[in-house]
Amino acid sequence: MTRAQLDKQPPVVAAMFDGVAERYDLANRIISFGQDARWRRATRAALGLRPGERVLDVGAGTGVSTEELARSGAFPVGVDLSSGMLKVGRRVRPAVPLVAGDALCLPFPDGAFDALTISFALRNVVDLDAALREFARVVRPGGRLVVCECSHPTNRAFRTLYLAHLLRAVPMMTRWVSSNPDAYVYLIESIRAWPNQPDLAKRIGASGWQRVGWRNLSGGVAALHRAIRC
Repeated sequence: MTRAQLDKQPPVVAAMFDGVAERYDLANRIISFGQDARWRRATRAALGLRPGERVLDVGAGTGVSTEELARSGAFPVGVDLSSGMLKVGRRVRPAVPLVAGDALCLPFPDGAFDALTISFALRNVVDLDAALREFARVVRPGGRLVVCECSHPTNRAFRTLYLAHLLRAVPMMTRWVSSNPDAYVYLIESIRAWPNQPDLAKRIGASGWQRVGWRNLSGGVAALHRAIRC
């Protein structure tokens, strides 16, 4: 089974997600203890979407996050690199618009969206800064960005427990629910290598976005970064 490395080559990342697509949403629910649904609601709220606005959901996977965005009355479109994820999403969520595309070269014109979000997928992109600039390209001036991503718990004791969960419990859980447990070894490595909250905010601010801020979810297990298109 395919497992990506931290060089995050797009064909390998796509193939890895193809292999886990069928049970991906279930695995996320289990390893997050059901917090993934709360994080999706928080992402939708942070975007401040209004009815009729156009919002792009990058790294949408099976469209579970895109479906949540539609609850605002906005018009969401999901885009993902993995054909396997899109195939599952189109089967289980036929009403959700899902298209194939790369975060580094989105198949949309300049300023096409009022807002853009990416949930738990930015750390899988081979070039973080180029992706953030590409996001700015397809969002109109004054539009919004919300990044929901795994992050770094701020409390030392809780961080120790969280790392133990990642390193010990998650591999055990995924052996039962995933068709490719090795994929989650990469996912754990990518979480540990990910920038902390202030460092990610700096990189967003250097990539065509302003008024960057963040707030922690679940004690910093995840974080929401919000910004405005320059």
